Amino acid sequence: MMRHRLFLFVILIQSAFLVEAQTSDSTMVAHLRTRGVNITDGNSVKLLRTGHEKFEDLFESVRGAKSFIHLEYFNFRNDSIARLLFHLLAEKAAEGVEVRALYDAFGNASNNQPIKSHMHDSINALGIQLVKFDPLRFPWVNHIIPRDHRKIVVIDGRIAYTGGMNVADYYIEGIPEIGDWHDMHMRIEGPAVNDLHNIFCRMWKKATGETLRGNKYFFYHEPEEANQRVAIVDRHPLRSADAIRDLFAEMLNTAQHKVLLVNPYFVPTHRVRKALKRAIDRGVDVQILLSAKSDIPLTPEASHYVGNNLAKRGAKVYLFHGGFHHTKIMMVDDLYCTVGSSNMDARSLRCDYEVNTVIFSKKTTAELTQLFNDQLKSSTQIGKGYWRTRSAGKKFQGWFGNLLTPFL
Repeated sequence: MMRHRLFLFVILIQSAFLVEAQTSDSTMVAHLRTRGVNITDGNSVKLLRTGHEKFEDLFESVRGAKSFIHLEYFNFRNDSIARLLFHLLAEKAAEGVEVRALYDAFGNASNNQPIKSHMHDSINALGIQLVKFDPLRFPWVNHIIPRDHRKIVVIDGRIAYTGGMNVADYYIEGIPEIGDWHDMHMRIEGPAVNDLHNIFCRMWKKATGETLRGNKYFFYHEPEEANQRVAIVDRHPLRSADAIRDLFAEMLNTAQHKVLLVNPYFVPTHRVRKALKRAIDRGVDVQILLSAKSDIPLTPEASHYVGNNLAKRGAKVYLFHGGFHHTKIMMVDDLYCTVGSSNMDARSLRCDYEVNTVIFSKKTTAELTQLFNDQLKSSTQIGKGYWRTRSAGKKFQGWFGNLLTPFL
């Protein structure tokens, strides 16, 4: 009996040490698996920090395509970079490469340089299967949500691109009213490509009825220097409605030391906001980078209102003055990170089709952390007296915008 009790005591002690030693990244891996998220090893991830880097890399991969090129974007802006892309795609189509491109009808309509109907038809005539997801029809209001906000490209089943960038000149040139446009994209090789391609194929079937399957489209490809663990978290309004807000909340809930966060439309839903407050209250170093300017009205003031409240609670909140930050990233404990299409607002977290990549890599997390720290040089920290310096109008916009959080 004494030996049995001693054995149980040793087991309990070992279990206690294991719980104590559990890191936030291992906790997140376990959590994602319970949620049914596929996690793959043997991937290669290359961060593309600027529009120039993204399009240079993407165009080179397009030129090398042999079998198919599949694209899913919120919008293609009718400008020089999109025209160059469609020119390259037409050349590949003429070579016999299958080219399928999907864009969101609302994303196109909200674009200040949309693809017009005659342009859509002429692009199709070049051999590119260009499809508009959920076309806007009367009474229009029933097409506001959900929209396809994802950004995915898959080439030959070997290379995938995803992140926060659509196809537009301003990712390279910026916008006169707000300056440089900052965003984050990435190139992925390895088994995670199939996970991204599955998302595209489901959406393509939804839009066109065409089923894409088989070894031509899905196979295992192991790139050189493939040592990164990756999870693709897909928000589908019917299949996985809470996937992204669950991801954000659990990243915050399980953080032990540090959270760095950049998001352009920072009006978190209730669950994510509670997770932020809990992280701050238990002593996690929470640092948030917000844009001083924005491309849309009201939301920035609401973001600053939320940021100011979190700063008063103990977070370090910074306003970026080097242009507009459209980047959507979060880094936890220097261990892992997420890059994706999802904003921290109700539209992304409760309505739209979104996709985020979780990268369990100290190397990639360190690269994003270095970018965050570099951009603090063009930022100012929200201090105790910040809100008093705001005009009455700005204060009201921030307060009122915060009330509208469920709808922004």
